[in-house]
Amino acid sequence: MNTRNVTEHAPTEASRRDILYIATGAAATVAAGGMVWPLISQMNPDASTLALASTEVDLSTIPLGQIVTVKWRGKPVFVRHRTPQEIKAAEDAPLAELPDPEPDSKRVQKPEWLVIIGVCTHLGCIPTGKSGEYDGWFCPCHGSTYDVSGRIRSGPAPSNLEVPKYAFVSDTKIKIG
Repeated sequence: MNTRNVTEHAPTEASRRDILYIATGAAATVAAGGMVWPLISQMNPDASTLALASTEVDLSTIPLGQIVTVKWRGKPVFVRHRTPQEIKAAEDAPLAELPDPEPDSKRVQKPEWLVIIGVCTHLGCIPTGKSGEYDGWFCPCHGSTYDVSGRIRSGPAPSNLEVPKYAFVSDTKIKIG
């Protein structure tokens, strides 16, 4: 019979060196996290941007034929209460003559209310309302003319004024954003 001498190894206790390695690794991880956190945190939008993520506009205060400018995400937004004549002019515009053809029905949810971002698509100027050849908007900086639907009609601007995402909360209130 061959018997072997089997020895069992007892689990070794953690030495001081092992504890120092673990403590140093933990301290380095916490220090790295402390340095990276501000870099990641600064990429979040600031409080003023978050506050302007959406805005509500009371339409009952806008008289027929008037334009109100509200601020949304740091940009001006024009809300125009269009008259029946303005609606007809926007719907009857020949699309073939437009540099950026888009029917009026795609730019509005309700024909009497036009909501557009008031930044010229040429160089970012702010056009003036109820002016220009088409009684829409006119950018005096470079001469871009927009109609009562915010579509580019003449000038160097390459595209129509942008329509932001908006929804009717009620018959007299919209939420932009």
